[in-house]
Amino acid sequence: MSGSGSGSGSGSGFVATKRLHVITWGCQMNVYDSLRMADVLAPLGYTPVPTPDDADMVILNTCHIRDRAAEKVFSELGRLRRIKEARAADGGRMILAVAGCVAQAEGAEILARAPYVDIVLGPQTYHRLPDMVARAGGSPNKVGGSKAGGDRAAPVIETDFPPEQKFDDLPEASAPQGLSAFLTIQEGCDKFCSFCVVPYTRGAEMSRPAAAVLAEARKLAAQGAREIVLLGQNVNAWHGAGVREGTAQDDATWGLGRLLSAMAEIPGIARLRYTTSHPGDMDDTLIAAHRDLPMLMPFLHLPVQSGSDRMLTAMNRRHSAADYLRLIERLRAARPDLALSSDFIVGHPGETAADFAATLTLVREVGFAQAFSFKYSARPGTPAAGAPDQVPEAEKDRRLQQLQALLREQQARFNAGCVGRTLPVLFTGPGRHPGQVAGRSPFLQPVHLTGPASLIGTETPVNIVAAHTNSLSAALASATVPTASPSPSSQPASSTSASAHPSAAESTSHFAALTTPLATTPIKERACA
Repeated sequence: MSGSGSGSGSGSGFVATKRLHVITWGCQMNVYDSLRMADVLAPLGYTPVPTPDDADMVILNTCHIRDRAAEKVFSELGRLRRIKEARAADGGRMILAVAGCVAQAEGAEILARAPYVDIVLGPQTYHRLPDMVARAGGSPNKVGGSKAGGDRAAPVIETDFPPEQKFDDLPEASAPQGLSAFLTIQEGCDKFCSFCVVPYTRGAEMSRPAAAVLAEARKLAAQGAREIVLLGQNVNAWHGAGVREGTAQDDATWGLGRLLSAMAEIPGIARLRYTTSHPGDMDDTLIAAHRDLPMLMPFLHLPVQSGSDRMLTAMNRRHSAADYLRLIERLRAARPDLALSSDFIVGHPGETAADFAATLTLVREVGFAQAFSFKYSARPGTPAAGAPDQVPEAEKDRRLQQLQALLREQQARFNAGCVGRTLPVLFTGPGRHPGQVAGRSPFLQPVHLTGPASLIGTETPVNIVAAHTNSLSAALASATVPTASPSPSSQPASSTSASAHPSAAESTSHFAALTTPLATTPIKERACA
């Protein structure tokens, strides 16, 4: 196997530069995990490349949220098998790994159906990737000596939940993420919603210590990040060891509100966001943070799933529709300009026409700036999968279309309400057309205008002049144009547009479109909820 560049040293210690390509499905946490896998493999000589064709290692970082998720993985594996076999025919080798939630749920099945896969690893084990690569016969110290044919090493499978926290063993993040950066602070879920696989694929809730989170945030800021998005399956359930004021010592447990207050003091950070939240974990301190921290953006993704108390009980959501509405009142009292987003599932087993009507009522009462809505689809091993009274597919389709029409109407009204306003926009890169620059409003809307590249990296007030389905058009609010270009480390590697109202067939994560910092192929799904 040949590398894309030369290493250093001589003899058996020679380590070649190798090429890594990661294909990422799923939520923004998977995007973060893909970045960290690249960090783990960097000491072995792996550098990211934009396509799998010449890669020495390809990782599929998978998501189990969507229907037929496993089949999509196997389809992609079939395509990659041809590349792998062509490499072997030329005397080389490509290591093929499947990571993430599909790997966790379907590990043995993956190796049974795709025996050419070299490594299968769950989301809690990727800190062990160097050892897995060595066991799979791809040790970086064996340049040109890896097995390429049928005598290759036995495939490696690691889908346990190791006792150590993976974050303790990860290297420091190395590659800059861009102007908007992801930072995972919490993993796992203890809620066990009836429809959700996350507790089974990501494990129990775990919170990183505040000191580790703040250290990573400071490094991201030093690398040019102006916005940090805190991530977790239930991010507002974060309760990590705090930091004693004026020291580096652990203090009493903090909640997310206290952590956000500490992050607001980091120089260089202009914006903070967090996702995805559960209504049951929205405490007083966090609500107060929305009131007291100007850099905490006035946009909150708060999944409710249904407006029917009967369905919320069946889903094991642990709150009622009235609880959710009271929480929205408190949030809006703390931050009157707060824009809300949510997730909805239609057609959960047992959902009646009256239950669905209650969801429409809740949507009308709240008014959402964005939302994701989906047809229920069974996940093996979840309580709802074997529940009686499954809703016919045609009825799910009808309900979804009706709900999405209402949500699109609300989004259009919210966007139209921004026209004529002056909003600060964090510009993150060029727009789709020559001479354009693009960024995000405080409400996460994509904003584009014709202007100089010197705007990139700045948070600049603009006049909103037109509203579109999923974006806003703007003009500079004054003749003042920034003249200082951002540092190279703050330039985003690439960006992708995101639809706020995906169909049942295609959905998009809220934040995964802000930046795609690794040389990967992002295939986006909805966030976990």
